Amino acid sequence: MDLEARAHSEHPDELRLWLRMLTCTQLIEKQVRNGLRERFATTLPRFDLMSQLERAPEGMKMNELSRRMMVTGGNVTGITDQLVTEGLVERVDVAGDRRAWRVRLTVRGRKAFIDMAEQHEHWIVEAFGGLSSKEITQLHRLLGKVKQHSNSPLAEAEK
Repeated sequence: MDLEARAHSEHPDELRLWLRMLTCTQLIEKQVRNGLRERFATTLPRFDLMSQLERAPEGMKMNELSRRMMVTGGNVTGITDQLVTEGLVERVDVAGDRRAWRVRLTVRGRKAFIDMAEQHEHWIVEAFGGLSSKEITQLHRLLGKVKQHSNSPLAEAEK
């Protein structure tokens, strides 16, 4: 049973909408996770770390990676260790700080990521294949309004 099935008609429409959005997110994420595992023998967290590094060609410090990925430093270290062993990322000394490392994609890692990112994009486009271009634009706009309201000062005060 998915999360949406738990809602009943007596629940507010907002709750039922939230559960539908969550269910859709989980279904798409499951497809992406399965695709990454089957096609590239990798995981979504590894893909996410490589995605962050792809946006920063000079590399990133471990604490910045941890912050951007919203995971603990230990998680980032474990994933980084695996990717270093596979030659997909490298650690580089940070000038003036002997305790810090900058992590960046290797040439091989960048090529592997580009292949994964192209397929990832295809999976996401496919997941929304049941919607017209107009419906996608409308849904994006409406979710933008939800996001804006959730980030409003009033919403912050209510937390």
